[in-house]
Amino acid sequence: MASVAAQDVRRGPSGSRVVRERGTGVLWALPPVIVLALVFLYPLALVVQQSFSPDEGGTSLTPYADVFASRSFRDALTTTVWLAVGSTVGCLVLGFVLALVIAFVPFPGGKAVAKFIDVFLSFPSFLITLALLFIYGSVGMANGIWTDVTGTADGPFHFLTTPWGVLLAEITFFTPFVMRPLLAAFSQMDTAQLEVASSLGAKPARIVRQVILPEALPALAAGGSLVLVMCLNEFGIVLFTGAKGVTTLPMLVYGKAILESDYPAACVVAVVNIAISVGLYSLYRMVSRRVGA
Repeated sequence: MASVAAQDVRRGPSGSRVVRERGTGVLWALPPVIVLALVFLYPLALVVQQSFSPDEGGTSLTPYADVFASRSFRDALTTTVWLAVGSTVGCLVLGFVLALVIAFVPFPGGKAVAKFIDVFLSFPSFLITLALLFIYGSVGMANGIWTDVTGTADGPFHFLTTPWGVLLAEITFFTPFVMRPLLAAFSQMDTAQLEVASSLGAKPARIVRQVILPEALPALAAGGSLVLVMCLNEFGIVLFTGAKGVTTLPMLVYGKAILESDYPAACVVAVVNIAISVGLYSLYRMVSRRVGA
């Protein structure tokens, strides 16, 4: 009995210390939680509230019914989805090929290129769009060279103002987001597997298909999920390309709020966009946890 009491005495200070540490942790967590609530959660709640508040007053689902019934919303949703899916597929294919070359094909400057990928991730999206405009725009370098050589008044490159131009810009900008996890996965791959497969007479295409690709699938899934989420919310690329007739959900929010001053409709589109993004981000986090990223 005395020994049990002694153990309780020894445990007492330790238990009190744990309680104090937990209390201190809660106090340290309160400031960022309060800032998050004021800066993000409260404005988000206002957007959701406004989406249920028609111009006539009151609270109803009329803004949702009106937006869902409009052709502009359906077209914007379709455009957003196919651009995001197309860009993601393009990034996966191009990123996988480029990561293969950087990781397994020795060439001068390979390490510098791999480091540049990290720098590229910090670039704003509109910067890449401007670079493409300087090259392929109506008065860009490619059209300028064409008119100088042929003597014609106009060049043939006008695709940047079409959906294909937006697709090219998004693939150009988001491909490094696929390459980064792929390069990390390739750096951890056991090269002995490649050497054994090669010594057994396997061709490079078969080695890629049966040895490298299975190891890269988790990284491809994580990178592709991230790119899909970012493409769904991309605004700068679509805006700076000036593509006529290309209206995505973020562009529709901008048009409804700024150009038409229809704030309930803009908030409805924003809520839909947020719901899709959160769902895909949850999928991305689930894939990342399984991969261990």
